[in-house]
Amino acid sequence: MRCPFCGHEDTQVKDSRPTEDNSAIRRRRFCPGCGARFTTFERVQLRELTVVKSGGQREPFDREKLLRSMRIALRKRPIDADRIDRVVNSLVRQLESSGESEIPSKQIGEMIMAALQALDPVAYIRYASVYKDFREASDFNEFVEQLAPEPQNG
Repeated sequence: MRCPFCGHEDTQVKDSRPTEDNSAIRRRRFCPGCGARFTTFERVQLRELTVVKSGGQREPFDREKLLRSMRIALRKRPIDADRIDRVVNSLVRQLESSGESEIPSKQIGEMIMAALQALDPVAYIRYASVYKDFREASDFNEFVEQLAPEPQNG
């Protein structure tokens, strides 16, 4: 593996161990060229996925993009980074095992919404505001009202 700091072609693996959820191998590496240390992750990829955007454009699926959008929605929320990573791993496994190699972006967005709804209500609303393209405060009100439990007569 190439060193991300100096570009040296041959780095050395100093330590390998599975991640907490056994979904990847974490490798600590050392560059003999510049002496830098860095970490890489090796994950199983069941199939090449392509995301089909709403306009018909196609692009390779990017796990990091999914992770980034989850982290943005969950910023400053009391959710551990490892838990976010486990949720993202679960979403990627669902996509890879769906049997489809082309996934509509809408399907990915809906999966993220469902995961965030189960994880944190504030992050769910944050993500929904971007995903559903809220334009005014009233859009938030309508969305939050749909989330509120029905009052019980008793």
